[in-house]
Amino acid sequence: MLPVPRRLSDLDPAWISAALDRRWPGVVVREVQVGPVEQGTNSRARVALLVDGGNGPTSVFVKGPGRPSHRMALLVLGALVTEARLAEGGVSFPIEHPVFYAGGADWRRAACVVVTEDVVAAGGRPHDARTPLTVEAVRSGLRGLAALHASHWDRPLPASLGHLRAWRLGPVWGEVSVVSLGRGLRRAASSGDGGEPLRLPTGVGARALGHQFRRSAAIAASGPRTVLHGDPHPGNTYATAEGGTGFFDWQLARLGHWSHDVGYFLVASLDVEDRRQHERELLAGYLDGLARAGVRTPPLDAAWDRYRGTPAFGLATWLHTLSFGTFQRADVCMATIRRFARAYEDLGTARADVAAP
Repeated sequence: MLPVPRRLSDLDPAWISAALDRRWPGVVVREVQVGPVEQGTNSRARVALLVDGGNGPTSVFVKGPGRPSHRMALLVLGALVTEARLAEGGVSFPIEHPVFYAGGADWRRAACVVVTEDVVAAGGRPHDARTPLTVEAVRSGLRGLAALHASHWDRPLPASLGHLRAWRLGPVWGEVSVVSLGRGLRRAASSGDGGEPLRLPTGVGARALGHQFRRSAAIAASGPRTVLHGDPHPGNTYATAEGGTGFFDWQLARLGHWSHDVGYFLVASLDVEDRRQHERELLAGYLDGLARAGVRTPPLDAAWDRYRGTPAFGLATWLHTLSFGTFQRADVCMATIRRFARAYEDLGTARADVAAP
């Protein structure tokens, strides 16, 4: 695996050459220019390259170590090196995503690095997490998720994916989650981002939502298991040059139940009115994609019942994110929380049957 730099500003031609050598053997990078470094869960930047003889890309995208608190959180979630191992293994999924070039991990520092294709240079356009996607963009994304899920549906994994695990929330997480959700709800209630006030059904508070969050995590880990993106909110997607929807940021890739990806992506990505009008049709299209790939799918009514339960996980996840305070900007959190809160109310999630079909 690649050595992990302390800062993305430390990247040099020799390091980038080593990162690209597997895909372009013998590549020689003469110059690198690291673009503006953005801070989120990780640090990240586009890096322009001058390569000898044109044997290689003109730019790459690099994700490096984030704040120490972020690295510790990823370590606790079992997600610290997931994407780095996917990248180092050269994994290619049957869904639009940046090509993985190389990855590295440093367990002593709890740090990792990932080098991928620069989708912007390839004509792609990252989506803004605050702005809902179009119905067609969500339909395209669901086609991709159906292809991803069908390719590993309830079957043994290849060695390159053998490190993927199902969702697990240990027993200590329960009370920690309730405290965090309480803080998130207070911050949401006092948010000054100018959006509409957060509305939750009567009786839904930190403890009730924490219970549903843990139940939803257990469902997300259930079978039939397949490979999940794990975190397919709109901020982790992009429009491809051909007009489709691609997915990046695979650090929360997991094994588990199809409904986690589908419910999370659909609710997080659509404007409330578009979701209300199109969600059942979009769910049916996803199931049709599975069926055409040879998967024995659940009936639409059973899949709908499971989908109705999914907003609890997304709502709690983004309240946790708001509570933590530094993973995402507050306006991004609030825009996403409002979509999940409205779906939670519309779909009767507090009363939904969450048994997994």
